[in-house]
Amino acid sequence: MSGISDVARLAGVSKATASRALTGNGYVSAETRAKVQDAARALDYVASSNAASLVTGRTRNIGVIMPSVTRWFLAEVLEGIQDALLDHGLDLTLYDSRPGTTGRARIFDDFLARKRFDGLIAVGLEPQDNEIERLQAIDRPMISVVGDANDPGTISIDDRDAGRRATEHLIGLGHRHIAFIGGTEPHWAHWDRRRLEGYMSAMADAGLAEYARHIECDITLPGGYAASVDFLGDTKRRPTGLVCACDEVAIGAIIAARRLGIQVPSDLSVVGVDDHEFADVFSLTTLAQLPREQGMTAVELLLRHIADPSAPVPSVALPARLIVRSSTGPVDRASSAIEAGTRPR
Repeated sequence: MSGISDVARLAGVSKATASRALTGNGYVSAETRAKVQDAARALDYVASSNAASLVTGRTRNIGVIMPSVTRWFLAEVLEGIQDALLDHGLDLTLYDSRPGTTGRARIFDDFLARKRFDGLIAVGLEPQDNEIERLQAIDRPMISVVGDANDPGTISIDDRDAGRRATEHLIGLGHRHIAFIGGTEPHWAHWDRRRLEGYMSAMADAGLAEYARHIECDITLPGGYAASVDFLGDTKRRPTGLVCACDEVAIGAIIAARRLGIQVPSDLSVVGVDDHEFADVFSLTTLAQLPREQGMTAVELLLRHIADPSAPVPSVALPARLIVRSSTGPVDRASSAIEAGTRPR
């Protein structure tokens, strides 16, 4: 197997120059770089990442930490990250930090502390205890996908705006008794809380604050189903519109409604946030975000941060797009147990 010495000899340059030409670290003229690259191709030379690390001080590896690899949104973000890293010829090390596990503690206590990466992307991480401080103490450039929008280097959609627009969509269809389903203490997520704030704001602005209602549930399809079976079964307090923290909760709510004999959307309108891969299957109206693009954007921001650690790192709030399907429709006051007995405002 050919080494860097063989490449340098064939190109007629020093080992240091050959290394600079192949790693891009340091100045080499275009003519010399082309000569070295031609020699490397002729010898089928493959650069050793370990050797390159010794020369550049870089691992050419990016760490990614997330609480799950099976959730749709997180998996989509991960695919975007991987595609972008492959385009840049970089490696990826994935840390699956499921909450409440001993593995999560080991990741923070041991693996991350080894710093075997040039930068870190935290995806959907809701840090426990002092974990955010521990991530910052690692002293590596870091970008977050989903998190506190006030923190620098955070990429997300405008969650408050998404909650507001989902609610306003139902208000525009004549609904007044609109509930929000999602989130539970003490396991609030940043994005979940902001979507609830958007819902509450829209209800207040429309003069409907007295009808605002928050149904707590786990942010999963089974969580949305279990909570919906309970509160949709109460015909006297059943809402005509439902804003869901995410599409998985919304799909759970639609399944619960169907099993209870509640027609969607004639009896109940349901809107979610995400545009999950199953959203179209359930004809779910939703606020679409683009998780793959968020992952790719995270890589680009992180690489700029690595190249210039002293430069300020911006936060990016991407707009969500309303996609109207058949899970929402005008309120039917004639058949609604609530609306029929409520004088229109």
